[in-house]
Amino acid sequence: MAHRLSAFSNVGLDEALLNLTLDEHRATAIPRLDKLWTYFRNPLTPAGRASPRGWYRQGQEIGLPPRVLGDPSLALDDRAVLRREVVIENDIAWRIQAMVDFIFGKPVTIVSTAKDEPKRRLVERALDRVWEQSGGISLLQDMALLAHVFGHVDLAVRAKPHHAAPVDPSDEHALDRLLPILDDIRIDIIDPRRGIPITSPHDYRDLAAYLISVEHATNTVEPASTSPLSIIRRAWQAPAARQRSATLEIISAQRRHLYQDDRLVIDEDLAWSQGRIPVVHIQNIAQPFHYSGLSDVEPLIPLQDELNTRLSDRACRVTMQSFKMYLAKGLEGFDTAPVAPGQLWTTDNPDASISEFGGDSSCPSEDAHIEGVREALDKVSGIPPLAGGVVRAKVGNLSSANALRITLMGVLAKTQRKRVTYGRGMAQACALILAALDHAGALATTEEERAVRLEWNDPLPEDIARQVQAAQGKVDLGVPRERVLAELGYAPGDPGIA
Repeated sequence: MAHRLSAFSNVGLDEALLNLTLDEHRATAIPRLDKLWTYFRNPLTPAGRASPRGWYRQGQEIGLPPRVLGDPSLALDDRAVLRREVVIENDIAWRIQAMVDFIFGKPVTIVSTAKDEPKRRLVERALDRVWEQSGGISLLQDMALLAHVFGHVDLAVRAKPHHAAPVDPSDEHALDRLLPILDDIRIDIIDPRRGIPITSPHDYRDLAAYLISVEHATNTVEPASTSPLSIIRRAWQAPAARQRSATLEIISAQRRHLYQDDRLVIDEDLAWSQGRIPVVHIQNIAQPFHYSGLSDVEPLIPLQDELNTRLSDRACRVTMQSFKMYLAKGLEGFDTAPVAPGQLWTTDNPDASISEFGGDSSCPSEDAHIEGVREALDKVSGIPPLAGGVVRAKVGNLSSANALRITLMGVLAKTQRKRVTYGRGMAQACALILAALDHAGALATTEEERAVRLEWNDPLPEDIARQVQAAQGKVDLGVPRERVLAELGYAPGDPGIA
């Protein structure tokens, strides 16, 4: 591969730097990112039939102390510490999902800032076509989910080289003439566990190159060995396994290489990107002087561990104290007789006795501590239970929209802050799409004409009467009627719409 990397010598990428970057990513970045995903997803792992306490284990159990999970190294009198009741309440997942719903729960309108009206309309329709065929609102929600969990996400704009005749924006069939080019443009989400940036040593915001490293199983079965030792092993091991394949993609502003198991399979010229790396970086929350952004999962992990620990402790206490227990002295056969109404024991021992103990009791400090942890999760995440539809008595009077906004002020402010970073990334992706159309010669645009503005819908439910009144006010101010109808969810061709 060393001689093939000469295509990237202008950005300082050689074999030594490539191998070092990949090793650093596997050793430091992937384990950390996997932990963040585990705390969000909390996957179930089969524990086997021999497990005495259920058939599965949960991902967030990695944060529980040994006294809950059981640890043979803490054995007392040669007896291992047994696994106690484990209670996992994933307070991270619903908060992340609620935040994604606030940002991309409703469609986003892309508005071109080009001065020429026919070109502006054609640009908007072309961009809508590319985003929709790349996944539409589902793509945006997946993008936001990964960014919230990992702290950032990258978008790769893919385009095939084309050469076409210029399209007249005023032609009513202009979009149809662009379809052969638009259908070869798509936007792909890059999992941060696979994407590896190589930034400039002088500016963390400047990408010198970008790597995408993927290892996956193929549909090819590994050939079985014919040695006598392997034949003996196959008698008690799995007889076959899928072969693994490694794919490495290297992207710069000029070229794109794709290696399959160290074999170059694609060597593509990226002249259509016009000197830019066709990768858009989006930070979840901006982190100064760092390429990666701030994750919404990371600050919640210590509180989630504390909540799970206290819930598990409470479950153990309830188990031990929720039923009556009896201590009998001087009664023969008490251990074999059932404790039931009408049961009679007799003895000649005047010192015999039966003592009752157990039963659940109130623990105000325990309840207060758990409630304090939940409130800390609300403050750190900025997502109160009300955002997930849980209405408590202390929220006050929510009879008006303003009262609801005041109650959700934290999550609304966080939504506006994130729309800045997500919107900037989407605008950069739109500029790359228009650059591909300009390079193909189909739709000529300047840098100024490639700028777009995003119009976000209110995440909170709106009163229909107020929406219609606001729409009429926009029409009176001169906003195009088609755009106002689109904001209301109508198209000019819908029944009843003139």
